[in-house]
Amino acid sequence: VQLQASGGGLVQTGGSLRLSCAASGRTIINYAMGWFRQAPGKEREFVAAISWNGGRIYYSDFVKGRFTISRGNTKNTVYLQMNSLKPEDTAVYYCAAGSSPVVTLKGYDYWGPGTQVTVSS
Repeated sequence: VQLQASGGGLVQTGGSLRLSCAASGRTIINYAMGWFRQAPGKEREFVAAISWNGGRIYYSDFVKGRFTISRGNTKNTVYLQMNSLKPEDTAVYYCAAGSSPVVTLKGYDYWGPGTQVTVSS
């Protein structure tokens, strides 16, 4: 499975962005999907995850209520709607595919290159 995240960019505090993760090579319809992020000098951390059928969704505490993860109609794309962005949300955002919507990096088998999100104050 090849994953490609897109939709990052520069936005002001309080603004919104929608990230997309598109799969190629193999469908991700049966995979759980996760979003992670990594800020400069920090470890990669969990942001959100969704099960293969959308029935289970998890968020990290620092994005709960502001970010929404969803699967596209074809189920081969996953989105991360990010609202009320803060400077501390600045990071490279990665999407990943795995068997379960877990919060740990090791739980995911496939990763795509990240997309940069920068929130200015």
